[in-house]
Amino acid sequence: MATVLVVEDDPAVRAALVRHLAAAGHAVRSAGAALDAIREVTQVGCDLVVLDLGLPDLDGAAVLRMLRGVTDVPVVVATARDDDASIVRLLNSGADDYLVKPFTPAHLAARVAAVLRRTRPQGPGRAPDEVTTRPPLRVGELAVDVRRRTATLAGAPLDLTRREFDLLAYLAARPGEVVARGELLAAVWRQAYGGDQTIDVHLSWLRRKLGETAARPRYLRTVRGVGVKLEAPES
Repeated sequence: MATVLVVEDDPAVRAALVRHLAAAGHAVRSAGAALDAIREVTQVGCDLVVLDLGLPDLDGAAVLRMLRGVTDVPVVVATARDDDASIVRLLNSGADDYLVKPFTPAHLAARVAAVLRRTRPQGPGRAPDEVTTRPPLRVGELAVDVRRRTATLAGAPLDLTRREFDLLAYLAARPGEVVARGELLAAVWRQAYGGDQTIDVHLSWLRRKLGETAARPRYLRTVRGVGVKLEAPES
C-alpha cells in the first residue's frame, strides 16, 4: 500500500480523487493549498504526490520546483495546460508524469500505479535475478552498473536522474539495436500510449550529460520513424 498526497484546491474534485485512490488500495491524504502540501511532504512524507497546478497560494509549477529541491518523491501533475511548451517545462522541472484535465479517476489511478511500479525499489522478498549479479554494461567508454545504479563515461561518474538512468540502462542492454519508442515507453515509463515528448525530453537530457547533441550524436542515435539506439562512437 502506498501513501498518496492529493494536492487540489477544488473540494469536490479533491474528495473524488481521494475516494477513488483509496478504493484502489492507497492510503490517501490531501491538501488544498501549496504551503500545506509542502509541509505535508517535508514533515510527514508520502510515496507519491498528485499535484494540481491551479492552487490558490502558489502556482503548482513553482511547488514542483520547490519539492524537487528537497525530495525525489514521484510527482504526477494534473494540469489543464496542454500546450507543448508547458508540458516540456513541467518535465524539465521534475514531473514524473502528467495528466491533462479533464481525466477520469480511473485514468489517474492507473497512472499512479504505473509511476509507483517504476519508481519503487525492489523489495527484499523478490527473488534475485541476473540484474543483481551481472557485471556493468559497457558501450565504448560508457559503463552502466545496473546493480549499483551508477554510470560512468571514460571513468567520470554521470549525474543521472532515476528516469535518465532507467532509459540509459535499457538502451545499454541492447547496444546497436534500434529500440522503438513504443517499447521504451512501455519498458521505462510503463505506459501503453502517448509520451513521445517525454522520451524526447529525457533523450535531450541524456545527450547533454553524454557530451553530445542531436545534431552531433556520439552514443545516442535517432533512427527517424523507427526508434533510438545506443552504440559506441566511431573511432
